[in-house]
Amino acid sequence: MAKHILAIDQGTTSSRAIVFDADLKIVASAQEEFEQHFPASGWVEHDPADLWSTVQSTSRAALEKAGVAAGDIAAIGITNQRETVVVWDKSSGEPIHKAIVWQDRRTAALCRELVEAGHEPMVTEKTGLLLDPYFSGTKLKWLLDEVDGARARAEAGELLFGTVDSFLIWKMTGGARHVTDATNAARTLLYNVREGRWDVEICDLLGIPMDMLPAVLDCAADFGVAGADLLGAEIPILGVAGDQQAATVGQACFQAGMLKSTYGTGCFALLNTGDTLVTSQNRLLGTIAYQFDGVPTYALEGSIFVAGAVVQWLRDGLKIIADATETQPLAESSDTGQDVVLVPAFTGLGAPYWRPDCRGAVYGLTRNSGPAEFARAALESVGYQTRDLLEAMQADWQRDETTAAPVLRVDGGMSASDWAMQFLSDIIDAPVDRPEVLETTALGAAWLAGMRAGIYPDQTGFAETWALERRFEPEMDQATRAEKYDRWGRAVQATLGV
Repeated sequence: MAKHILAIDQGTTSSRAIVFDADLKIVASAQEEFEQHFPASGWVEHDPADLWSTVQSTSRAALEKAGVAAGDIAAIGITNQRETVVVWDKSSGEPIHKAIVWQDRRTAALCRELVEAGHEPMVTEKTGLLLDPYFSGTKLKWLLDEVDGARARAEAGELLFGTVDSFLIWKMTGGARHVTDATNAARTLLYNVREGRWDVEICDLLGIPMDMLPAVLDCAADFGVAGADLLGAEIPILGVAGDQQAATVGQACFQAGMLKSTYGTGCFALLNTGDTLVTSQNRLLGTIAYQFDGVPTYALEGSIFVAGAVVQWLRDGLKIIADATETQPLAESSDTGQDVVLVPAFTGLGAPYWRPDCRGAVYGLTRNSGPAEFARAALESVGYQTRDLLEAMQADWQRDETTAAPVLRVDGGMSASDWAMQFLSDIIDAPVDRPEVLETTALGAAWLAGMRAGIYPDQTGFAETWALERRFEPEMDQATRAEKYDRWGRAVQATLGV
């Protein structure tokens, strides 16, 4: 009996494939970066052919490294960059345009028009989201309006829309399945998360033919069968979740009140709110954390656009480091007498500000400020932004005696930095738990597929396997914490005012 699971993690800058064994341990992995396209200021695109080819090559490489045949894989789980839009021809499978990435801001003017026309309350009530270029709906409208002949072809039933998961499944199944899961659907701006269906009113508002939209399934479901041409044997696809929801699952945040934060290119914090879809008063997002047996579990989400990307900026932009690991020793050696504050609004500020128009700024520079101070300010900026999110979450959703204690579970590349995680604990004044398995996004996708395949335990059993690598406890005194956070707040307000 097949006892391995293949997790496909299709991200913003690379595709990865990881083989897990019957004990949910990583056997082997492969990763491949692909080209980013920036056709205009604020525009970000991917070639869908690159997404598909890197998924194929990394999947094959991971199996080869693991010494595992396709017949040994019980199921495939998929997790993916969310909100990114692909539109393709129903017959040929050819995309009509490059994929428009979640980071893309080209529909900012359209979103402002819709807000000014008074549509945002209706959209937020139904989707939990804001009218922002971040989400898929206005990107899809742009493609239909701007690509020659696209709208007529869509209305004639010739084109299909999907987020990346949907496009990959369509390719893997040879066009047999046009499906997505509830967590990806919930990020499109087109899905009514209260009623569990595509929303007619919003689709009409944006001019989206509903025949383009995929069927929406649970996170653990029968998504189709990957053809033998992919890996050498047919393999069922049994688990799908958007990357941040997959990380929530991978962190076993199954109890209302549990909280995780993933530090990748951006930072995404999700708070499990159980069966309650919270309407945020602080411009956070209400979304679906996961869905089993047709029943959604909701979450509050806050998105920081720049987390790990600020370290990439130190490396590629300022060229003051050659590798991300250099930031910790630099930060440790910095002059603590200097109060350099970096607001990394390179592509605007996300939650709870939602100001796509503002840009980054640095405050408190002196003649002696150098690479060490910039490194410290960069790492601290991630802690400050996380506290902004957590304070907004606390204001939106009050805990009671039935909810989990406020402990932040962290994952993603930046969580490997002891310095950054200690500062995070200090500034939020709460414990920060780092798990043994930092690949929680892929782990979540693997568990969804393996649980559906019957080789992994249920939620309760999986939660018991979660293992702590290190807990960071607050060490900063209250006066210092308050002073530093106040300085951050003043820096943000100054940046918003520019």
